[in-house]
Amino acid sequence: MSGAGDQCGDAVSAPAHRYAGRMSSVPHPSDGAARGDRSGKPVGRFRRMLDRLSSSQEELHSAELQQDAEAAGCTKIGDCGDRQIVKVTGTLRTVTLRPRAGVPALEAELFDGTAALDVVWLGRRSIIGIEPGRKLIASGRISMSHGRRVLFNPKYELRPLGQE
Repeated sequence: MSGAGDQCGDAVSAPAHRYAGRMSSVPHPSDGAARGDRSGKPVGRFRRMLDRLSSSQEELHSAELQQDAEAAGCTKIGDCGDRQIVKVTGTLRTVTLRPRAGVPALEAELFDGTAALDVVWLGRRSIIGIEPGRKLIASGRISMSHGRRVLFNPKYELRPLGQE
């Protein structure tokens, strides 16, 4: 009888051990392995489409501006260093008239999807075509002022309105 009891005990403990091992090897949905990679980025066409649909409008606009900068052969503003001669492109976010040392100065914030750059035209109260939402290409020497990138009196080209 003790032999039959031992067989019964072995039969019960063996399947429990077998299932316990399998249950611990199943990836949990909160793990990165369940997504197919370790970086947490979506994988596959459907996941990329879902990610694009769930992205904010600002993120999509930033990605589009970065592609425009690469296509135009311009330097990304985020990669620009102090006292570097650059050619950058982007969209004007704000345009303001702010005097500097008693001299009128037209200031605009240029954004290319990576960072912002202050563009300043000294001695100008207004420039036709320089308005918020307008795309332009600017070139000159970057300087740092109060922790922000600034481009004084740049050479610039307004991008055609049809390309916006």
